[in-house]
Amino acid sequence: MHAYLGIELGSTRVKAVLINDAHAILAQASINWENQLVNGVWTYALEDAREKVKEVITELGDLPKISSMGVSAMMHGYLAFDKNGNLLTPFRTWRNTLTEQAAAELTSLLEFNLPQRWSAAHLYQDILDGKPYVKDIAYMTTLAGYTHYMLTGEKALGIGDASGMFPIREMEYDKLMAQAFDKAAKEHGANVNILDILPHPLVAGKSAGAITQSGSDWLGGLLKAGTPMCPPEGDAGTGMTATNSVTRRTGNISAGTSVFAMAVLEKPLAKMHPEIDVVTTPEGAPTAMVHCNNCTTDIDAWVKLFAELSNKSLNEVYELLYTKALQGDADCGGLVAFNYDAGEPITNLDKGRPMLARIPGGNFSLANLSRCLLYSATATLKIGMDILTQSEGVKIDGFRGHGGFFKTTRAGQQVMAAALNTPVTVMKTAGEGGAWGMAILAAYMINRAKDENLGDYLNARVFKDTDAYTLDPEPVNVKGFAKFLERYANCLPAERSLTERLL
Repeated sequence: MHAYLGIELGSTRVKAVLINDAHAILAQASINWENQLVNGVWTYALEDAREKVKEVITELGDLPKISSMGVSAMMHGYLAFDKNGNLLTPFRTWRNTLTEQAAAELTSLLEFNLPQRWSAAHLYQDILDGKPYVKDIAYMTTLAGYTHYMLTGEKALGIGDASGMFPIREMEYDKLMAQAFDKAAKEHGANVNILDILPHPLVAGKSAGAITQSGSDWLGGLLKAGTPMCPPEGDAGTGMTATNSVTRRTGNISAGTSVFAMAVLEKPLAKMHPEIDVVTTPEGAPTAMVHCNNCTTDIDAWVKLFAELSNKSLNEVYELLYTKALQGDADCGGLVAFNYDAGEPITNLDKGRPMLARIPGGNFSLANLSRCLLYSATATLKIGMDILTQSEGVKIDGFRGHGGFFKTTRAGQQVMAAALNTPVTVMKTAGEGGAWGMAILAAYMINRAKDENLGDYLNARVFKDTDAYTLDPEPVNVKGFAKFLERYANCLPAERSLTERLL
Protein backbone atom coordinates (compact mmCIF):
# COMPACT_ATOMS: atom_id res chain seq x y z
CA MET A 1 0.00 0.00 0.00
CA HIS A 2 1.15 3.49 -0.84
CA ALA A 3 0.51 6.38 1.52
CA TYR A 4 0.60 10.10 0.81
CA LEU A 5 0.75 12.82 3.46
CA GLY A 6 -0.60 16.35 3.29
CA ILE A 7 0.02 18.96 5.99
CA GLU A 8 -1.60 22.38 6.06
CA LEU A 9 -0.87 25.29 8.39
CA GLY A 10 -4.16 27.15 8.25
CA SER A 11 -5.20 30.31 10.02
CA THR A 12 -6.73 28.57 13.04
CA ARG A 13 -5.67 24.94 12.72
CA VAL A 14 -2.72 22.85 11.63
CA LYS A 15 -4.03 19.72 9.91
CA ALA A 16 -2.55 16.51 8.58
CA VAL A 17 -4.21 13.94 6.30
CA LEU A 18 -2.83 10.58 5.21
CA ILE A 19 -4.41 8.98 2.12
CA ASN A 20 -4.03 5.82 0.03
CA ASP A 21 -3.90 5.24 -3.73
CA ALA A 22 -7.69 5.62 -3.91
CA HIS A 23 -7.29 9.03 -2.22
CA ALA A 24 -9.31 7.77 0.73
CA ILE A 25 -8.29 8.98 4.17
CA LEU A 26 -6.28 6.56 6.27
CA ALA A 27 -5.74 8.95 9.18
CA GLN A 28 -6.22 12.63 9.94
CA ALA A 29 -5.45 15.00 12.78
CA SER A 30 -5.96 18.64 13.67
CA ILE A 31 -4.31 20.97 16.19
CA ASN A 32 -5.58 24.45 17.05
CA TRP A 33 -3.34 27.48 16.94
CA GLU A 34 -3.93 31.21 17.01
CA ASN A 35 -2.29 34.23 15.43
CA GLN A 36 -1.16 37.04 17.70
CA LEU A 37 -1.25 40.80 17.29
CA VAL A 38 2.27 41.84 18.31
CA ASN A 39 3.27 45.49 17.97
CA GLY A 40 0.51 46.00 15.45
CA VAL A 41 1.46 42.95 13.34
CA TRP A 42 -0.60 39.78 12.94
CA THR A 43 1.95 37.01 13.29
CA TYR A 44 2.78 33.44 14.36
CA ALA A 45 6.05 32.37 15.94
CA LEU A 46 7.98 30.08 13.58
CA GLU A 47 9.01 27.86 16.46
CA ASP A 48 5.32 27.46 17.24
CA ALA A 49 4.74 26.42 13.61
CA ARG A 50 7.37 23.70 13.92
CA GLU A 51 5.93 22.44 17.22
CA LYS A 52 2.39 22.36 15.83
CA VAL A 53 3.54 20.35 12.80
CA LYS A 54 5.25 17.89 15.14
CA GLU A 55 2.11 17.65 17.27
CA VAL A 56 -0.22 17.01 14.35
CA ILE A 57 2.07 14.32 12.89
CA THR A 58 2.23 12.65 16.29
CA GLU A 59 -1.57 12.73 16.48
CA LEU A 60 -1.73 10.66 13.27
CA GLY A 61 -0.23 7.69 15.14
CA ASP A 62 2.20 5.17 13.71
CA LEU A 63 2.94 6.15 10.13
CA PRO A 64 3.52 3.69 7.28
CA LYS A 65 6.22 4.43 4.75
CA ILE A 66 5.26 7.71 3.05
CA SER A 67 5.45 7.50 -0.74
CA SER A 68 5.34 11.28 -1.09
CA MET A 69 4.10 14.31 0.82
CA GLY A 70 3.55 18.03 0.62
CA VAL A 71 3.10 21.07 2.82
CA SER A 72 0.54 23.81 2.41
CA ALA A 73 -0.14 26.98 4.39
CA MET A 74 -2.11 30.20 4.34
CA MET A 75 -1.29 32.15 1.19
CA HIS A 76 0.61 35.41 0.94
CA GLY A 77 2.36 37.10 3.82
CA TYR A 78 6.05 37.73 4.26
CA LEU A 79 9.07 35.87 5.59
CA ALA A 80 12.52 37.37 4.92
CA PHE A 81 15.85 35.75 5.80
CA ASP A 82 19.54 36.63 5.58
CA LYS A 83 22.19 34.37 4.04
CA ASN A 84 22.56 32.48 7.34
CA GLY A 85 18.85 31.71 7.57
CA ASN A 86 18.09 34.27 10.28
CA LEU A 87 14.59 35.76 10.24
CA LEU A 88 14.99 39.49 9.61
CA THR A 89 11.53 40.72 10.59
CA PRO A 90 8.58 39.02 12.29
CA PHE A 91 6.47 36.80 10.03
CA ARG A 92 3.59 38.86 8.64
CA THR A 93 0.44 36.97 7.70
CA TRP A 94 -2.10 37.71 4.97
CA ARG A 95 -4.23 39.43 7.60
CA ASN A 96 -2.04 42.53 7.88
CA THR A 97 -3.00 45.79 6.20
CA LEU A 98 0.30 47.60 6.66
CA THR A 99 1.37 48.13 3.07
CA GLU A 100 -1.20 50.48 1.57
CA GLN A 101 1.38 52.89 0.12
CA ALA A 102 3.52 50.11 -1.35
CA ALA A 103 0.57 48.25 -2.83
CA ALA A 104 -0.74 51.43 -4.46
CA GLU A 105 2.64 52.40 -5.92
CA LEU A 106 3.38 48.90 -7.23
CA THR A 107 -0.09 48.57 -8.74
CA SER A 108 0.48 51.81 -10.63
CA LEU A 109 4.07 50.97 -11.57
CA LEU A 110 3.35 47.44 -12.80
CA GLU A 111 -0.14 48.15 -14.16
CA PHE A 112 -1.19 45.05 -12.28
CA ASN A 113 -3.25 44.84 -9.11
CA LEU A 114 -0.78 43.94 -6.40
CA PRO A 115 -2.65 43.61 -3.07
CA GLN A 116 -1.41 44.64 0.36
CA ARG A 117 -0.96 41.05 1.58
CA TRP A 118 1.37 39.98 -1.26
CA SER A 119 4.99 39.42 -0.31
CA ALA A 120 6.31 41.97 -2.81
CA ALA A 121 4.16 44.67 -1.21
CA HIS A 122 5.66 43.95 2.23
CA LEU A 123 9.20 44.11 0.87
CA TYR A 124 8.54 47.33 -1.05
CA GLN A 125 6.88 48.98 1.96
CA ASP A 126 9.99 48.31 4.03
CA ILE A 127 12.10 49.76 1.22
CA LEU A 128 9.93 52.89 1.26
CA ASP A 129 10.26 53.04 5.03
CA GLY A 130 14.05 52.72 4.84
CA LYS A 131 14.22 49.58 6.98
CA PRO A 132 17.93 48.77 7.40
CA TYR A 133 17.46 44.99 7.25
CA VAL A 134 16.56 45.14 3.53
CA LYS A 135 20.22 45.15 2.50
CA ASP A 136 20.67 41.76 4.20
CA ILE A 137 17.81 39.86 2.50
CA ALA A 138 18.98 36.69 0.81
CA TYR A 139 15.65 34.85 0.57
CA MET A 140 11.95 35.58 0.98
CA THR A 141 9.10 33.09 0.98
CA THR A 142 5.70 32.12 2.39
CA LEU A 143 4.95 29.92 5.39
CA ALA A 144 4.54 26.88 3.14
CA GLY A 145 7.80 27.68 1.38
CA TYR A 146 9.61 28.12 4.69
CA THR A 147 8.41 24.77 6.04
CA HIS A 148 9.35 23.05 2.79
CA TYR A 149 12.80 24.66 2.85
CA MET A 150 13.43 23.49 6.41
CA LEU A 151 12.55 19.94 5.39
CA THR A 152 14.33 19.78 2.03
CA GLY A 153 16.76 22.67 1.72
CA GLU A 154 15.00 23.54 -1.56
CA LYS A 155 14.00 27.17 -2.22
CA ALA A 156 10.93 26.16 -4.19
CA LEU A 157 7.24 26.99 -4.14
CA GLY A 158 4.14 25.78 -5.91
CA ILE A 159 3.23 28.21 -8.66
CA GLY A 160 -0.14 29.00 -7.09
CA ASP A 161 1.47 30.13 -3.85
CA ALA A 162 4.25 31.86 -5.78
CA SER A 163 1.65 33.88 -7.68
CA GLY A 164 0.76 35.53 -4.36
CA MET A 165 4.34 36.68 -3.88
CA PHE A 166 4.96 38.32 -7.28
CA PRO A 167 3.05 38.28 -10.61
CA ILE A 168 3.41 35.19 -12.78
CA ARG A 169 3.64 35.20 -16.56
CA GLU A 170 4.08 32.06 -18.65
CA MET A 171 4.93 29.87 -15.67
CA GLU A 172 7.64 32.19 -14.33
CA TYR A 173 7.76 35.46 -12.43
CA ASP A 174 7.14 38.32 -14.83
CA LYS A 175 10.65 39.47 -15.80
CA LEU A 176 9.63 42.93 -17.04
CA MET A 177 7.75 43.60 -13.84
CA ALA A 178 10.73 42.37 -11.85
CA GLN A 179 12.99 44.83 -13.69
CA ALA A 180 10.56 47.66 -12.93
CA PHE A 181 10.45 46.63 -9.27
CA ASP A 182 14.26 46.56 -8.99
CA LYS A 183 14.58 49.97 -10.67
CA ALA A 184 12.03 51.53 -8.32
CA ALA A 185 13.71 49.94 -5.31
CA LYS A 186 17.07 51.36 -6.38
CA GLU A 187 15.54 54.82 -6.68
CA HIS A 188 14.62 54.49 -3.00
CA GLY A 189 18.13 53.42 -2.01
CA ALA A 190 17.75 49.63 -2.02
CA ASN A 191 19.93 47.46 -4.24
CA VAL A 192 17.50 44.56 -4.71
CA ASN A 193 17.25 41.89 -7.39
CA ILE A 194 13.87 40.41 -6.57
CA LEU A 195 14.24 37.38 -8.86
CA ASP A 196 17.33 36.33 -6.89
CA ILE A 197 15.50 36.24 -3.56
CA LEU A 198 12.19 34.65 -4.58
CA PRO A 199 11.62 30.86 -4.39
CA HIS A 200 11.55 29.00 -7.70
CA PRO A 201 7.96 28.40 -8.88
CA LEU A 202 7.01 24.80 -9.73
CA VAL A 203 3.81 23.47 -11.30
CA ALA A 204 1.88 20.54 -9.84
CA GLY A 205 3.37 17.18 -10.71
CA LYS A 206 6.98 18.34 -10.56
CA SER A 207 9.40 17.06 -7.94
CA ALA A 208 10.38 19.56 -5.25
CA GLY A 209 13.14 17.53 -3.62
CA ALA A 210 13.10 15.16 -0.67
CA ILE A 211 13.40 15.39 3.08
CA THR A 212 17.02 15.68 4.13
CA GLN A 213 18.49 14.29 7.33
CA SER A 214 18.56 17.78 8.82
CA GLY A 215 14.94 18.17 7.75
CA SER A 216 14.04 14.96 9.52
CA ASP A 217 15.90 16.13 12.61
CA TRP A 218 14.03 19.46 12.47
CA LEU A 219 10.84 17.52 13.20
CA GLY A 220 12.41 15.21 15.75
CA GLY A 221 12.70 12.27 13.34
CA LEU A 222 8.93 12.02 12.82
CA LEU A 223 9.41 12.03 9.04
CA LYS A 224 12.08 9.95 7.36
CA ALA A 225 14.91 11.38 5.29
CA GLY A 226 14.53 10.61 1.60
CA THR A 227 10.74 11.04 1.51
CA PRO A 228 9.86 12.70 -1.85
CA MET A 229 8.08 16.05 -1.65
CA CYS A 230 5.82 17.79 -4.13
CA PRO A 231 5.79 21.59 -4.56
CA PRO A 232 4.45 23.35 -1.43
CA GLU A 233 1.21 25.19 -2.13
CA GLY A 234 -0.98 27.87 -0.62
CA ASP A 235 -4.40 27.16 0.81
CA ALA A 236 -6.03 28.57 -2.33
CA GLY A 237 -4.33 25.93 -4.48
CA THR A 238 -5.15 23.08 -2.13
CA GLY A 239 -8.73 24.34 -1.90
CA MET A 240 -9.03 24.31 -5.69
CA THR A 241 -7.67 20.77 -5.73
CA ALA A 242 -9.92 19.56 -2.90
CA THR A 243 -13.01 20.87 -4.69
CA ASN A 244 -12.06 19.81 -8.25
CA SER A 245 -11.98 23.44 -9.38
CA VAL A 246 -8.83 23.69 -11.50
CA THR A 247 -10.29 23.89 -15.03
CA ARG A 248 -11.83 26.80 -16.93
CA ARG A 249 -15.23 28.12 -15.76
CA THR A 250 -14.94 26.26 -12.45
CA GLY A 251 -14.93 28.17 -9.19
CA ASN A 252 -14.61 27.47 -5.51
CA ILE A 253 -15.22 29.34 -2.29
CA SER A 254 -13.11 28.76 0.79
CA ALA A 255 -14.90 30.17 3.82
CA GLY A 256 -13.35 30.07 7.26
CA THR A 257 -11.38 32.73 9.14
CA SER A 258 -11.12 34.53 5.81
CA VAL A 259 -13.21 33.96 2.70
CA PHE A 260 -12.05 33.91 -0.89
CA ALA A 261 -13.56 32.91 -4.20
CA MET A 262 -11.51 31.58 -7.11
CA ALA A 263 -12.65 31.52 -10.74
CA VAL A 264 -10.46 29.91 -13.39
CA LEU A 265 -10.48 32.31 -16.33
CA GLU A 266 -11.24 31.58 -19.97
CA LYS A 267 -9.47 34.76 -21.05
CA PRO A 268 -7.57 37.65 -19.41
CA LEU A 269 -9.57 40.31 -17.58
CA ALA A 270 -10.35 43.38 -19.69
CA LYS A 271 -8.89 45.76 -17.12
CA MET A 272 -7.33 45.90 -13.70
CA HIS A 273 -9.52 46.00 -10.59
CA PRO A 274 -8.17 46.67 -7.09
CA GLU A 275 -10.70 44.23 -5.62
CA ILE A 276 -9.56 41.31 -7.79
CA ASP A 277 -6.23 39.48 -7.70
CA VAL A 278 -4.95 37.43 -10.61
CA VAL A 279 -3.20 34.33 -9.32
CA THR A 280 -2.91 30.81 -10.75
CA THR A 281 -4.06 27.24 -10.29
CA PRO A 282 -1.44 24.71 -9.11
CA GLU A 283 -0.75 24.16 -12.83
CA GLY A 284 -0.30 27.86 -13.58
CA ALA A 285 -3.64 28.70 -15.25
CA PRO A 286 -4.72 32.34 -14.66
CA THR A 287 -7.35 32.59 -11.95
CA ALA A 288 -9.33 35.54 -10.61
CA MET A 289 -9.40 35.73 -6.84
CA VAL A 290 -11.62 37.82 -4.60
CA HIS A 291 -10.09 37.69 -1.14
CA CYS A 292 -11.69 39.07 2.02
CA ASN A 293 -9.81 39.21 5.30
CA ASN A 294 -12.88 38.49 7.44
CA CYS A 295 -15.44 35.71 7.47
CA THR A 296 -16.30 33.57 10.51
CA THR A 297 -14.28 35.20 13.31
CA ASP A 298 -17.20 37.37 14.41
CA ILE A 299 -19.54 34.36 14.27
CA ASP A 300 -17.07 32.49 16.48
CA ALA A 301 -17.21 35.30 19.06
CA TRP A 302 -21.01 35.21 19.20
CA VAL A 303 -20.97 31.41 19.50
CA LYS A 304 -18.64 31.61 22.50
CA LEU A 305 -20.93 34.18 24.11
CA PHE A 306 -24.05 32.04 23.56
CA ALA A 307 -22.21 28.94 24.82
CA GLU A 308 -21.35 30.78 28.03
CA LEU A 309 -24.98 31.83 28.42
CA SER A 310 -26.56 28.47 27.58
CA ASN A 311 -24.02 26.09 29.08
CA LYS A 312 -24.02 24.18 25.79
CA SER A 313 -20.93 22.98 23.92
CA LEU A 314 -19.48 25.12 21.13
CA ASN A 315 -20.46 22.51 18.53
CA GLU A 316 -24.06 22.52 19.77
CA VAL A 317 -24.23 26.31 19.60
CA TYR A 318 -22.72 26.41 16.10
CA GLU A 319 -25.33 23.95 14.91
CA LEU A 320 -28.11 25.94 16.59
CA LEU A 321 -26.96 29.31 15.24
CA TYR A 322 -26.55 28.14 11.63
CA THR A 323 -29.79 26.18 11.66
CA LYS A 324 -31.70 29.04 13.27
CA ALA A 325 -30.47 31.38 10.53
CA LEU A 326 -32.63 29.51 8.02
CA GLN A 327 -35.72 30.58 10.00
CA GLY A 328 -34.92 34.29 9.87
CA ASP A 329 -36.49 36.93 7.64
CA ALA A 330 -34.96 37.05 4.17
CA ASP A 331 -33.58 40.55 4.85
CA CYS A 332 -32.71 39.87 8.53
CA GLY A 333 -35.59 41.98 9.83
CA GLY A 334 -33.78 45.30 9.90
CA LEU A 335 -30.46 44.11 11.33
CA VAL A 336 -27.02 44.80 9.88
CA ALA A 337 -23.60 43.62 11.07
CA PHE A 338 -19.99 44.14 10.10
CA ASN A 339 -17.71 41.18 10.78
CA TYR A 340 -14.47 43.15 10.49
CA ASP A 341 -12.14 41.71 13.10
CA ALA A 342 -9.23 42.77 10.87
CA GLY A 343 -8.88 45.43 8.18
CA GLU A 344 -10.72 44.86 4.90
CA PRO A 345 -9.07 46.19 1.71
CA ILE A 346 -12.10 45.57 -0.50
CA THR A 347 -14.04 48.21 1.46
CA ASN A 348 -10.91 50.33 2.09
CA LEU A 349 -10.72 49.80 5.84
CA ASP A 350 -7.28 49.38 7.37
CA LYS A 351 -8.56 48.29 10.80
CA GLY A 352 -11.29 45.98 11.99
CA ARG A 353 -14.11 46.87 14.37
CA PRO A 354 -17.04 44.40 14.56
CA MET A 355 -20.39 46.19 14.72
CA LEU A 356 -24.05 45.23 15.05
CA ALA A 357 -26.86 47.71 14.41
CA ARG A 358 -30.63 47.39 14.18
CA ILE A 359 -33.62 49.49 13.22
CA PRO A 360 -35.83 50.42 16.19
CA GLY A 361 -38.99 48.38 15.92
CA GLY A 362 -37.30 45.81 13.68
CA ASN A 363 -37.63 42.09 14.22
CA PHE A 364 -34.76 41.54 16.65
CA SER A 365 -34.87 37.75 17.11
CA LEU A 366 -32.32 35.00 17.45
CA ALA A 367 -33.17 33.76 13.97
CA ASN A 368 -32.62 37.19 12.42
CA LEU A 369 -29.42 37.79 14.40
CA SER A 370 -28.10 34.41 13.25
CA ARG A 371 -29.02 35.14 9.64
CA CYS A 372 -27.49 38.61 9.88
CA LEU A 373 -24.19 37.17 11.10
CA LEU A 374 -24.08 34.72 8.17
CA TYR A 375 -25.00 37.47 5.70
CA SER A 376 -22.28 39.67 7.15
CA ALA A 377 -19.72 36.91 6.59
CA THR A 378 -20.54 36.92 2.84
CA ALA A 379 -21.28 40.60 2.14
CA THR A 380 -17.76 41.75 1.30
CA LEU A 381 -17.22 38.75 -0.97
CA LYS A 382 -20.41 39.71 -2.82
CA ILE A 383 -19.08 43.25 -3.41
CA GLY A 384 -15.93 41.87 -5.02
CA MET A 385 -17.69 39.15 -7.00
CA ASP A 386 -20.11 41.63 -8.58
CA ILE A 387 -17.14 43.33 -10.23
CA LEU A 388 -15.94 40.01 -11.63
CA THR A 389 -19.28 38.78 -12.93
CA GLN A 390 -20.98 42.05 -13.91
CA SER A 391 -18.14 44.36 -14.97
CA GLU A 392 -15.95 41.68 -16.52
CA GLY A 393 -18.66 39.24 -17.59
CA VAL A 394 -16.74 36.26 -16.22
CA LYS A 395 -18.79 33.07 -16.60
CA ILE A 396 -18.74 30.50 -13.82
CA ASP A 397 -20.73 27.29 -14.08
CA GLY A 398 -21.21 27.23 -10.31
CA PHE A 399 -19.20 27.40 -7.14
CA ARG A 400 -18.03 24.57 -4.94
CA GLY A 401 -17.82 25.49 -1.29
CA HIS A 402 -15.59 24.22 1.47
CA GLY A 403 -14.52 25.35 4.91
CA GLY A 404 -16.19 25.75 8.29
CA PHE A 405 -18.89 28.09 6.93
CA PHE A 406 -20.37 25.13 5.00
CA LYS A 407 -20.11 22.58 7.79
CA THR A 408 -23.73 22.80 8.98
CA THR A 409 -26.02 21.17 6.41
CA ARG A 410 -27.58 23.67 3.97
CA ALA A 411 -27.24 26.83 6.09
CA GLY A 412 -24.00 28.38 4.86
CA GLN A 413 -24.60 26.90 1.41
CA GLN A 414 -28.06 28.51 1.14
CA VAL A 415 -26.77 31.89 2.32
CA MET A 416 -23.84 31.82 -0.14
CA ALA A 417 -26.13 30.86 -3.03
CA ALA A 418 -28.40 33.80 -2.18
CA ALA A 419 -25.49 36.21 -1.82
CA LEU A 420 -23.86 35.33 -5.14
CA ASN A 421 -27.09 34.42 -6.94
CA THR A 422 -25.50 31.28 -8.31
CA PRO A 423 -25.66 27.54 -7.53
CA VAL A 424 -23.34 26.40 -4.76
CA THR A 425 -22.25 22.78 -4.50
CA VAL A 426 -20.84 21.14 -1.41
CA MET A 427 -19.17 17.80 -1.94
CA LYS A 428 -19.24 15.03 0.60
CA THR A 429 -15.46 15.41 0.72
CA ALA A 430 -15.58 19.21 1.27
CA GLY A 431 -14.93 18.83 4.98
CA GLU A 432 -11.60 17.15 4.30
CA GLY A 433 -10.12 20.53 3.45
CA GLY A 434 -6.75 21.73 2.25
CA ALA A 435 -4.63 19.07 3.92
CA TRP A 436 -6.50 16.46 1.86
CA GLY A 437 -5.96 18.60 -1.25
CA MET A 438 -2.25 18.73 -0.44
CA ALA A 439 -2.12 14.95 -0.06
CA ILE A 440 -3.81 14.61 -3.47
CA LEU A 441 -1.14 16.83 -5.03
CA ALA A 442 1.51 14.58 -3.45
CA ALA A 443 -0.19 11.51 -4.93
CA TYR A 444 -0.53 13.21 -8.32
CA MET A 445 3.23 13.77 -8.47
CA ILE A 446 3.84 10.02 -8.09
CA ASN A 447 0.89 8.45 -9.90
CA ARG A 448 0.04 10.67 -12.86
CA ALA A 449 0.40 9.22 -16.32
CA LYS A 450 2.66 10.96 -18.80
CA ASP A 451 1.03 14.23 -19.91
CA GLU A 452 -1.97 13.64 -17.59
CA ASN A 453 -3.00 17.09 -16.38
CA LEU A 454 -4.33 17.75 -12.92
CA GLY A 455 -7.92 18.34 -14.06
CA ASP A 456 -8.08 14.97 -15.84
CA TYR A 457 -6.46 13.27 -12.85
CA LEU A 458 -9.02 14.73 -10.44
CA ASN A 459 -11.99 13.89 -12.66
CA ALA A 460 -10.92 10.33 -13.42
CA ARG A 461 -9.27 9.23 -10.20
CA VAL A 462 -10.44 11.38 -7.28
CA PHE A 463 -13.95 12.71 -7.86
CA LYS A 464 -15.45 10.18 -10.29
CA ASP A 465 -17.92 8.79 -7.73
CA THR A 466 -17.99 11.62 -5.19
CA ASP A 467 -21.34 12.57 -3.70
CA ALA A 468 -22.24 16.23 -4.04
CA TYR A 469 -25.25 18.36 -3.14
CA THR A 470 -26.12 21.50 -5.08
CA LEU A 471 -28.40 24.29 -3.90
CA ASP A 472 -29.80 26.79 -6.38
CA PRO A 473 -30.43 30.34 -5.13
CA GLU A 474 -34.01 30.89 -3.94
CA PRO A 475 -35.51 34.12 -5.37
CA VAL A 476 -36.92 35.27 -2.02
CA ASN A 477 -33.47 34.90 -0.41
CA VAL A 478 -31.73 36.64 -3.33
CA LYS A 479 -34.06 39.64 -2.91
CA GLY A 480 -33.64 39.57 0.87
CA PHE A 481 -29.87 39.53 0.63
CA ALA A 482 -29.93 42.41 -1.87
CA LYS A 483 -31.99 44.45 0.62
CA PHE A 484 -29.53 43.57 3.40
CA LEU A 485 -26.58 44.54 1.18
CA GLU A 486 -28.16 47.93 0.43
CA ARG A 487 -28.47 48.53 4.17
CA TYR A 488 -24.89 47.29 4.58
CA ALA A 489 -23.57 49.76 1.98
CA ASN A 490 -25.49 52.64 3.58
CA CYS A 491 -23.95 51.82 6.97
CA LEU A 492 -20.37 51.56 5.70
CA PRO A 493 -19.65 55.22 6.62
CA ALA A 494 -20.61 54.42 10.21
CA GLU A 495 -18.27 51.42 10.22
CA ARG A 496 -15.49 53.56 8.79
CA SER A 497 -16.06 56.20 11.46
CA LEU A 498 -15.91 53.48 14.11
CA THR A 499 -12.49 52.29 12.92
CA GLU A 500 -11.20 55.87 13.00
CA ARG A 501 -12.55 56.81 16.42
CA LEU A 502 -12.56 53.64 18.52
CA LEU A 503 -9.07 52.62 19.66
